[in-house]
Amino acid sequence: MITQINHIGIAVHSLEEQVPFYRDVLGLNYLGEEIVEDQKVRVAMFKVGEVKIELLEPTDPSSPIAAFLSKKGEGIHHVAFQTDNIEQQLNDLKNKQIRLIDEQPRIGAHQTKIAFIHPKASGKVLMEICQPGGEEK
Repeated sequence: MITQINHIGIAVHSLEEQVPFYRDVLGLNYLGEEIVEDQKVRVAMFKVGEVKIELLEPTDPSSPIAAFLSKKGEGIHHVAFQTDNIEQQLNDLKNKQIRLIDEQPRIGAHQTKIAFIHPKASGKVLMEICQPGGEEK
């Protein structure tokens, strides 16, 4: 079951250029940065109430974020919904014949289990299902 919006992912060319706006201008609670090797991104996280803003900078030209930036430019990349049981959530989606990018969860930032729903199944919006694990800030 989906319990809340966990974060909104925003693709950016440069964390150095964008972090000051979110941290210093908007005054959001800056949680730090992390590299997610599997997804070839560097991530900066901010907290706003119970929701996080995740800035995503590609670390490699073959990164999905690099491809997104070349096609669409900087902007909202995905919305992530939180669940208590990602495996059950994925099974429920499969049973409803929802097209998935990830049939099995993988590990994202902060050791969170993640899986993506294909945007063709969700009105052209890339959606992530996530189950926090490890250090959830």
